[in-house]
Amino acid sequence: MTSSTAAAVTDLRRHPVLRLVAIVACLPYLSLKLAWISGSHLGIPDGSPLLEHRVVMALANGLTVLMDAAVVVLALLLTQAWGRRVPAWVLAVPMWVATGLLAPIMVGFPLQMVVHGGTDSGDDRPFLDGWVFGVVYGGFIVQGLALGALFVGYARERWGYLWRGRVWELPPHGTVAAQRVTAVTAALLALVPGTLRLLWACGFTGGRNISGGRLMEVVYVGFLVAAVTGAWQLAFRRGRPLPVTVPLALAWVGSGAVACWGGWMALGALVTSHDLADRPTPAMSLTYAVQMIVGLLVATVAAHHFADRSARTPR
Repeated sequence: MTSSTAAAVTDLRRHPVLRLVAIVACLPYLSLKLAWISGSHLGIPDGSPLLEHRVVMALANGLTVLMDAAVVVLALLLTQAWGRRVPAWVLAVPMWVATGLLAPIMVGFPLQMVVHGGTDSGDDRPFLDGWVFGVVYGGFIVQGLALGALFVGYARERWGYLWRGRVWELPPHGTVAAQRVTAVTAALLALVPGTLRLLWACGFTGGRNISGGRLMEVVYVGFLVAAVTGAWQLAFRRGRPLPVTVPLALAWVGSGAVACWGGWMALGALVTSHDLADRPTPAMSLTYAVQMIVGLLVATVAAHHFADRSARTPR
């Protein structure tokens, strides 16, 4: 058996295992959410803010059930023959969102476990029992690892020709000027949420009405830097000896994290903050909004790269 044949057989054997792992990892979260929708208080202590607005929380829980169920659909799509025939955007958009939502958890939760023992909410009010965070975030980490491995294998087989070579080998193309303008705009805008989050991480409380969470501010800054760096390298051919996969990975993960979490935090604030004191400050709202814009701009640079190479590079 040749090495290529052996690798193919290994991939075929690994896909069902990874698919099963991704699907099983969704079950704890889905079970908890469905229990809460049905009226159970499992894992929710008395006095939790989650018990104050039952209808709103039921709707929010329903939305997150659909979002996590989408992981099951993605796991099937990435491992079935029919998944090779879906249009690229049908897979790329939800995978980008999934990557963006899961990546900060995969980085931030282990760091919080090491630094703060898994708790860094900074809120004296009971929210959820401690075991819930371990079960839910642990499941998210497993989902991210399994789904990420499936997607990398799928993308390598279907689109691997789009990231061959090194940065210095990228040919000039018609959208290079637009990519550079977009990358510069993203870098300048990223200074707003990046500066505010760094200040909050250092203990500055102006413009922030919550305590704690300083470690996650550092994590978000890291993803902002990754997004801008990836876009800059693609647009200006910086880091020329690097494989093209490096700036693409930075742009993909970084843009997804800052855009999707910016949007998610903005949505969460609108839906759950009925008390004026709990609503985000203008500075926090600005941070969420600009994060979304930065992420979308960086994603645009990456999308232009894929479109240009797809049109010019033979399979």
